[in-house]
Amino acid sequence: MATADTSPPTPQTPPATPVANGNNGHSAPGGAAAGLVVGALGVVFGDIGTSPLYALRETFLHGAGMAPTPEHVLGVLSTLFWAVTLTVTIKYVTLIMRADNKGEGGVLALATLATRGLNGKGRTVRQAITILAVIGLALFYGDAIITPAISVMSAVEGLSAITPAFTPFVIPLALVILVGLFMLQARGTADVGRLFGPVMLLWFLVLGVLGAWQVVKNPAVLAAVNPLYAYYLIADQGLGIFWAFGSIVLVVTGAEALYADMGHFGRKPIRIGWLSLVMPGLLLNYFGQGAMIIEDPEVVRQVFFELVPKDYILVLVVLSTLATIIASQAVITGVFSLTRQAIQLGYLPRMEIKHTSETAIGQIYIPRVNWILMGGVVALVVGFGSSGALAGAYGLAVTGAMLVDAALATAVAILVWRWSWPLAVGVFGLLAIPDLAFFIANALKIPDGGWLPLVVAAFIYFTITTWRRGRRFVATELSEGSLPLRQFLQRMERVPDRVAGTAVFLTADASHTPAAFLHNLKHNKILHERIIILQVETMDVPRVPDANRVEVERLGKGFHTVIARYGFTEQPDVPAALRACRPHGIAYDEMETSFFLGRETLVPAQRSTLGRLRRDWFISLSHSASATKTFFRIPPNRAIELGNQIQV
Repeated sequence: MATADTSPPTPQTPPATPVANGNNGHSAPGGAAAGLVVGALGVVFGDIGTSPLYALRETFLHGAGMAPTPEHVLGVLSTLFWAVTLTVTIKYVTLIMRADNKGEGGVLALATLATRGLNGKGRTVRQAITILAVIGLALFYGDAIITPAISVMSAVEGLSAITPAFTPFVIPLALVILVGLFMLQARGTADVGRLFGPVMLLWFLVLGVLGAWQVVKNPAVLAAVNPLYAYYLIADQGLGIFWAFGSIVLVVTGAEALYADMGHFGRKPIRIGWLSLVMPGLLLNYFGQGAMIIEDPEVVRQVFFELVPKDYILVLVVLSTLATIIASQAVITGVFSLTRQAIQLGYLPRMEIKHTSETAIGQIYIPRVNWILMGGVVALVVGFGSSGALAGAYGLAVTGAMLVDAALATAVAILVWRWSWPLAVGVFGLLAIPDLAFFIANALKIPDGGWLPLVVAAFIYFTITTWRRGRRFVATELSEGSLPLRQFLQRMERVPDRVAGTAVFLTADASHTPAAFLHNLKHNKILHERIIILQVETMDVPRVPDANRVEVERLGKGFHTVIARYGFTEQPDVPAALRACRPHGIAYDEMETSFFLGRETLVPAQRSTLGRLRRDWFISLSHSASATKTFFRIPPNRAIELGNQIQV
């Protein structure tokens, strides 16, 4: 079971600023920049890029009071145009992407920046920021379980546009594609990833060309750029417009991915890709679909696939299926990446993390998360049966996450960018109005499936808060029996028998004697020739440069303390950290080194401070957590575990 005294501690600020990534917004050579833009197309824009498959269709099919009349079509187009402009282009691409944590983005990066801006002050604000980060993380998982299912199903359903005879094969084919995708995760995405960018480049070009073709036939549809059409639609529908908003929101789902995946490519390539290709391609396609609906309202049920002649529908189905597979892959990769960050920052239990590339740190595979996600996606496909039914469950988690991003961005603007609070609240408050409207609209869909992401998010929130509270409790229990290391050395008048070799004791606090050390001394009554008390710190930056990896201090009597620092996107490697100590006078020989790890056996107390439900779930999580020697890459044949019983 995982050890409390080796759990990821509270994130710290590194002693020196890590070297920035070459792709975090700095200029790059022309060829490299173009490659980053194409690469971003294959990862960052997958979710939002597949929205034309179902967004406009669902607006008219499931928006109460909506009809495919010219007035309503122009009103919907105007609404989605300004939603994309305000939420994606201005809020995320222009403003929020300025908030990068050493090149990394996402809700945890926003929370880290805001917390750092407090400079150790404002305990209440810090707690509020942490709560928002946990909520945003939980909502992300609630969204991630739906995206692959609705994307792939909406593409495969294009077969029904060829002939209704294909309809019975939609669900089985979607399941085969999705299960195959999850089965391939263990092999990594390095080879397949090279195809992602070019395929999505073709996808967005096809979207733009198909849409422009219809717009040329009916250029009057471009009048929808005028926001008055959106105003007229809202005025006409009244409160009923929220039913339409529940589907229009589908055009901005995936906007948060632009920010969350910023660390892979940098803000500049993402901005170039969005403004030069993705946004024009999407809007042209939406307007083209609108022009076609105005001309023939009957096409609304499969309007996307009606953009091409019937003989070419199969080609479009294949291309859209590839695009949705890529979109699903991007979501799965994002789940792996954010899960690793959450583990490193102490939000989730340790899990086995496999690196699928020797050169790309971001290419990882987390088996447990992969199979849980696959089970959830398969259940959704079978349970809901169509992308239209699943659309009712889509959107609530996304809009909730967008509201969290807006709140955290407001805090960053005040605390880090030094905006005046009226300016920060005014700007992000204004930009949050569409998010709030979409959130309310999706709340109306709770009986029709909107409950699903809420249940998933609530479970994740409960899990995160239970784990954090439980680890704090266990750490407190262990610290009560520990002794300051310097005080222990002063009291150690008679030196026990020493044996050759090195003993490494992992701990969360190198200034105190680890429980495993005291157990070993009490039962074996010997000490190794060299004792290393090793503390692994997770920093609030993505990566720590090698120059700042370790901090070594000699305490005398053969004792040393080593603090090894890792970023929240890195997996700790204890042997590598010890090798980095050689310039400090510590020679590491694996065959002469033993690693002593604490292992707590948690037993339920009659009256637990966690409460019965949290207590039982925390014990279960602790039992399922990956072993310390696996997570910290310690040679298993050199690891010795010493037990300790704790009541929780």
